[in-house]
Amino acid sequence: MERDIYTAEHEVFRDTVRTFLTKEVLPHHERWEAEGVVSRDVWRAAGRQGLLGLAVPEEYGGGGTDDFRHSAVLIEEFARAGASGLALSLHNDIVGPYLTRLATEEQKRRWLPGHTSGEIITAIAMTEPGAGSDLQAIRTTAVDEGDHYRLDGTKTFISNGILADLVIVVARTTPQGGSGGQSLLVVERGMPGFERGRNLDKIGQKAQDTAELFFDGVRVPKENLLGEENRAFSYLMANLAQERLAIAVGAAAAAEHVLDLTVTYVKEREAFGRPLARLQHIRFEAAEMATECAVTRAFLDRCITEHSAGRLDAVHASMAKWWATELQKRVVDRCLQLHGGYGYMTEYPIAKAFLDGRIQTIYGGTTEIMKEIIGRSLLG
Repeated sequence: MERDIYTAEHEVFRDTVRTFLTKEVLPHHERWEAEGVVSRDVWRAAGRQGLLGLAVPEEYGGGGTDDFRHSAVLIEEFARAGASGLALSLHNDIVGPYLTRLATEEQKRRWLPGHTSGEIITAIAMTEPGAGSDLQAIRTTAVDEGDHYRLDGTKTFISNGILADLVIVVARTTPQGGSGGQSLLVVERGMPGFERGRNLDKIGQKAQDTAELFFDGVRVPKENLLGEENRAFSYLMANLAQERLAIAVGAAAAAEHVLDLTVTYVKEREAFGRPLARLQHIRFEAAEMATECAVTRAFLDRCITEHSAGRLDAVHASMAKWWATELQKRVVDRCLQLHGGYGYMTEYPIAKAFLDGRIQTIYGGTTEIMKEIIGRSLLG
């Protein structure tokens, strides 16, 4: 069945994304994986191609559209290309809304032009060594000292952590912290006391820089408070639906792509004198995975449509996130099995997909947290 959620304009944008991947990303991705980080040049190239700040108003250099379908196209094409190093969705769909919705006019003029050009690479620092999905357990503190806050604490698993020029930090601004005592502070590259730890060695997504961040008495000007003091928790909750949908969109596209690769492989690979595709077990495996992908795609396309219209709620975003990411994990594992020994070789795309995709059920809220959100909505 043909998908009907995209217009001709979206498909033109898809061609732009594919051209960008072919010219600017894929020829360099293997080197970036070895180095553990992408180049800053590719961020600037993304800015020139109009791939950054899709929802940022045009007056600040952005795309000027709040139609999430453009972001969905970008996410799908990056997932199908296996280009896990360049975290454009983090920049656009996770950090971007905080800057466009919460920033003052002065802050927008300071940060958004660089955000859209690729000169300012962004990150958001929520997770701590002792606080992952439980955001109310955050211990990083920001003490009011008149014209600035003194920021102290440690963050970990921060995507874009090495390259980021601007980091939105979640910190306690009351002694008790929790849902009513946290604020968002923008920390900029070069602020004294702001240090980066090592580029963390992950099992997958090797080109995506993920780091520990340390804040030791960082003097953050009051002008860098994002939104209102002590309202961070509500801001975080409001933006998590888009983050989770974005992860789900990438997961479904990755599952479909891996299945396509495997169908081609089993048609060509022979065992016992005939193609693997002639074996009933292989056909049944393919049939099951294709059906699961199709059903998931139908639900996700509805979620994309609802979100573009401003109607997607946290519960359905959680459904999309846990289901699509678990599907990706399941499909990639089964497809690797169908590749046999070759599936275990890193030179084959299926092996990279296996390693890159494992994080999907963890970040953005674990599968278990997603089920808890859904369960509470049903049972209280």
